[in-house]
Amino acid sequence: MLLTLVCRQSKNSMRDPVRKNSRLSLTLLAMVVMISVSVRSAGAESQARFKRIPLQYIVALGDPGANSGNDAASWGLWHQDPGPRGCRLENYGQLKAAGVAPAQWPFDGKDWWLEEHGLIMEKPVFPLPPGKYVVTGGREVTSVLTVDPADKSGSQHWQLDQGVKLYDVTHLPCHAARYTPAANDTPCSPDTVEKAAFPVAPGISMPSVKGCSKKDYAVLFVTGVAEDQAS
Repeated sequence: MLLTLVCRQSKNSMRDPVRKNSRLSLTLLAMVVMISVSVRSAGAESQARFKRIPLQYIVALGDPGANSGNDAASWGLWHQDPGPRGCRLENYGQLKAAGVAPAQWPFDGKDWWLEEHGLIMEKPVFPLPPGKYVVTGGREVTSVLTVDPADKSGSQHWQLDQGVKLYDVTHLPCHAARYTPAANDTPCSPDTVEKAAFPVAPGISMPSVKGCSKKDYAVLFVTGVAEDQAS
């Protein structure tokens, strides 16, 4: 999942107008985002200042039509592009035997991730740290995502600025799915993934895998954070 532009290219991907437009949109975005900008958050009385950072990637669960929610504790963050660090399904045997990918991330057979071309990826960092994030899907909308600290019950509130919906800042060509065993004694392994299901087109769910529970996550690009926020 070469998220820095679009997802990992197939041989004919440049003929795909969705992916081509997504790449162009993100390239233009990277050119116009300033190192420090002022953004007025929805409902905020004062302006917050933001700094540009190397691209990071939020994985989010939630209603695509929602503007806010209390489930950010289930969201994660990749600090760097996981695509080039991933392993192909056909190399799963080697990954399982080594227990560690060539990029030095550990493989967990009870909690593993796939992207839309069948690459096994490292886990994101959970939970998403509280703060303010400049997010985009590489299309037409950029917004500020505010993530509050978790409350006593463990719930973590999030909200997008100016009525923007989660769908608006989702990068549609990229898929990130998390697979865990459906039951404690049920095998859930990448070697049972149907390879013919890949690549997975935008708008299509990632394939189910025998013995596994699956969660499909939205992918958001992070281009900046609040100036007083550690990156």
